[in-house]
Amino acid sequence: MKTIQISEETFEKIRDQLEADEAIELDDLDELVGQKWFFRTVTFHLVGEVTKRLGSFLVLKKASWVPSSGRFTQAIKDGTLDEVEPVGDALINLNSVTDAFPWRHKLPTQQK
Repeated sequence: MKTIQISEETFEKIRDQLEADEAIELDDLDELVGQKWFFRTVTFHLVGEVTKRLGSFLVLKKASWVPSSGRFTQAIKDGTLDEVEPVGDALINLNSVTDAFPWRHKLPTQQK
């Protein structure tokens, strides 16, 4: 067996490309746990990794408030966001969510 070593950045790019066409199949809201999502609510956007569901709330880690996603296709397809404010842990009320999209990119860690 031969092993090829690649950088973390290259690995993330390859993984993102391979996962880009995966279909979303959810039977229960608990299946969101362990996945990264971009949420649009009635007033703002959040992106983060779901760690658990507490009733009608989702707990996010490595969350960021996204005041401006910029061009939406680029945000979802490429992970490019115009403005982002990393906030750490967050709760999001599912009753305020208008839609959600799988986030197949590294979560933002820098304010922009």
